[in-house]
Amino acid sequence: MALTIAPRPAGTRIAGLGHYQPPTIVTNSDIIARGVDTNDEWIRSRVGITERRFAMDETMLDMAEVASSKALANSGIGAADIDLVILATCTGQQQVPGGAATLAARLGIQTPGAYDVNAACAGFVYAVASASNAVLAGDAHNVLVVGSEKLTDYVDLFDRGTGIIFADGAGAAVVTASDKAGIGPVVWGSDGDNAAAIITDRESNTLRQEGQTVYRWATSTMGGVALEACKRAGVSPDELAAFIPHQANLRIIDLIAKKLDSASAVIARDIVTSGNTSSASIPIALSKMLERGEIASGAPILLVGFGAGLTYAGQVVLAP
Repeated sequence: MALTIAPRPAGTRIAGLGHYQPPTIVTNSDIIARGVDTNDEWIRSRVGITERRFAMDETMLDMAEVASSKALANSGIGAADIDLVILATCTGQQQVPGGAATLAARLGIQTPGAYDVNAACAGFVYAVASASNAVLAGDAHNVLVVGSEKLTDYVDLFDRGTGIIFADGAGAAVVTASDKAGIGPVVWGSDGDNAAAIITDRESNTLRQEGQTVYRWATSTMGGVALEACKRAGVSPDELAAFIPHQANLRIIDLIAKKLDSASAVIARDIVTSGNTSSASIPIALSKMLERGEIASGAPILLVGFGAGLTYAGQVVLAP
C-alpha cells in the first residue's frame, strides 16, 4: 500500500511584506534624561543608534496584527487562503498559549496550523525557511510569517548594556508556492556553548547580555554564514541587490558587510532609527526598503539573522 502524496510546487516565494512600528520615538537625549549613565556619543559610537520606537499600550500581538494585515494586503492573498501561521517572537505575552493561533483568529484566518518560533533575533529567517519547507512539502499552500517583539516588557531601561539598544515593532511576510525558486536554501545553526551570553534573568525577568561575547561571536561567524547562504543559492555576492542582516549593532552590520564584499548590495542600517527589535528587525528593514523603492521586484536579497541561543540563519530570497 502506498500513501497518496499531493503534487509538490517547484519553488516558493515571498508574495508580500508589511511592518509596524509604534509611534513613540525615544531619542538618545530621552534615554539620558531618564538617568541612564551614558551619553549620545557613547551610544552612537558603540551601537550606532540615534533613536528607537517604544510601544506603550500596544502588545506584541497588537503590533503583529497590524504588520500582518499589511503583508496580506500587499501580497494579494486573502486571510481565507492562509493555512499556516508562524509567529517568531521571544517576547510572548505568556508562556501558554503561544501567540500564533490568537493572531490568526484576530486576522479572520480560520483553522490554520499555527505555532510560535523562538530563535530570538534569528527567528524570522527560521520562520521563513520553515514556511518555505512546509509549502514545498505540500503541507501548506500559503503561510503567514511574522516577527513581532515588545522587548521593552523585558528590558531594564536603566541598564546601559540593554536599555539603549532594544525596541519594539513587527514585520510580516506571506510565503506561497511558485513555479521557480524564490526562497533559497537556509544555512542555520547554533552555538549552545555560549547560550548564556544572552538570557532572561529569572529573578528580575529582564534581558541580560554579555555584549563583548556576542560582538566577537557575530563578527567572527556571520560573514561565513552570509557567504555560504549565497553559495547554496547559486548567487554571487556581487549579484545581490540588498543585504539585510539582523539590526543588532551598526558596527557588527558594517563588519559583516565588509566580509561579504558586495559592491552591488544596498546595506540595511535601519538600526540607526529603529533600534534592535530582535526577530522583527529583518522584516521591518526589508519592508521599508521595498516601500522606498530601493529593491526591484525579483532582485536577490540576502537575509542573515543571529542572536540568543546563540542561533543563526541565513538565506537568499527574491524581492516580491
